[in-house]
Amino acid sequence: MKKLLYTSLFIAALISPKVKAQYQPKNASKEDVKKAQQWVDKTYKNLSQDEKLGQLFIVALYTNRGEEYISQVRNIVTNDKIGGLILMQDDAAREINLVNEFQQKSKVPLMIGMDAEWGLYQRIATAHKFPWAMTLGAIQDKNLVYQMAAKIAEDCKRMGINWDFAPVVDVNTNPDNPIIGNRSFGSDVNNVITSALSYSNGLQDNNILAAIKHFPGHGDTSTDSHLDLPVVPHGIERLDAVELAPFKALMNKGIGGVMVAHLYVPSLESEKGIPASVSKNIITGVLKDKLGYKGLIITDALNMGAVANKYQPGELDAMAFKAGNDIMLFSQGVSEGKKLIQKAIDKGEIPQSRVEESVKKILLTKYFLGLTQYTPKNPENINKDLNNDSHTQLVQNLYSNALTLLKDEKKLLPLTGKQIYYVPLEEAPYQTFANRLGNNIIIKKAGEIKTIPAGSTVIVGFHKDNSTAYKPYKISAESKRVLSDLSKNQNVILNVFGSAYALKDIDISKVSTVLVSYENNDDSMNATADAFNGKTKIWGKLPVLVNDKLKPGMGIELPMATSTKTK
Repeated sequence: MKKLLYTSLFIAALISPKVKAQYQPKNASKEDVKKAQQWVDKTYKNLSQDEKLGQLFIVALYTNRGEEYISQVRNIVTNDKIGGLILMQDDAAREINLVNEFQQKSKVPLMIGMDAEWGLYQRIATAHKFPWAMTLGAIQDKNLVYQMAAKIAEDCKRMGINWDFAPVVDVNTNPDNPIIGNRSFGSDVNNVITSALSYSNGLQDNNILAAIKHFPGHGDTSTDSHLDLPVVPHGIERLDAVELAPFKALMNKGIGGVMVAHLYVPSLESEKGIPASVSKNIITGVLKDKLGYKGLIITDALNMGAVANKYQPGELDAMAFKAGNDIMLFSQGVSEGKKLIQKAIDKGEIPQSRVEESVKKILLTKYFLGLTQYTPKNPENINKDLNNDSHTQLVQNLYSNALTLLKDEKKLLPLTGKQIYYVPLEEAPYQTFANRLGNNIIIKKAGEIKTIPAGSTVIVGFHKDNSTAYKPYKISAESKRVLSDLSKNQNVILNVFGSAYALKDIDISKVSTVLVSYENNDDSMNATADAFNGKTKIWGKLPVLVNDKLKPGMGIELPMATSTKTK
């Protein structure tokens, strides 16, 4: 009882910002808003109850699961008259053709979403990969984050996508978080807020909807919600200061969507084991009533193990809508969900006004995203359009600006043209970095370090697997031993091509120079080599708390070499 009283007192104390009604273009005039509302009212009036309920659902479209699967999606679009699709793997041209087909068949235009946190590459392997949020968190000029999001918006438009389910605004305070990690801007609340706002504006200023996620905060969990239900055990004060803080700060900025996580947060939900995504206390009580959020509220994917394993198809959808969500994402049972929602309406458990509220919000957003004037997209040259020199230049600039120099005691950077040795360690490719460094580099494998003359300058590269955002960051005992041996009689430059968390349990006290590049791919390696050669300035700051000595905001600025400035 005491806990519930405390919770209600806290919620009452939450400052409810003046929230804009929901997403609308910044240049929308009063006349535009009036026309939008007229279209919404007219369209809503012309929908049957079944069509209204269909608007509440988004299902997944994969192109790598065969024609039978695609036919099933086609039937759901046609028969259940759903509100939208989330595009998954993996053929961009095929997806465009299907979206064109489905849009033409739909009485109300479909809203097309995608998880494109690091660009369309997250789902389409032929697209260009943008940096992960953790890398962006190190960048000090947040206008660059805006530019990246604007480019992602351009790619989304090319595909017929209207909604990027990004950015993640979880504050990653747990280095062992298996599912957020690199997807977070870091462990500093203010940095998360400023980075996320730039990202969101970059999307929405270019008419692509953003969705801040995963409410009420997934940053301090050690369980993957794709597999099981994580618990966020913190008390109210901590939640208010950390987990909820980015959501509260961003909700009055016109951001179009909030995605609710499959998390159990006992401080906000007294009934044991109830995920936030189906908790009326959290969605209606906190997000809508106390924080005053008016935009679209969407569940995290309903096929995730944290919730899907516990309910029959459709049950989860009905629970989610009852709790206050507007849209059920990745529904596993649209027709069953519609029936159960209607049953709850008939019983008086859900008022019809809730359907009107959600559907009109969805329709208004579709209008402002320009979906009432949908024109089919052309699939020709799509892979080239999603991956070309304009992407490469922007992405290498982003990596360049993220580079974080944590120490440089012997002033070994920039490299001066003398003989340098390079020892690549860990499991991932390194040749791009070595090639870009230049001709003065001699590569030595771990077993050859005794052949390096004492007093040499030696770059040690920790090259971690960059194939997904979820790969382990930990450094092997063997690599630590090699670093330690080299540090005894060499001038060592340690470069981490991976998460800054890799330094958590590494002794760098005898290492002269330490730089974090955050990722290991061609763009990050080229950007790092150019910085080593003095061609670009180094000025990134650490976005996360690594250990007692490596804290958020740390980073030494190093100007570009004088000799390169006049070129």
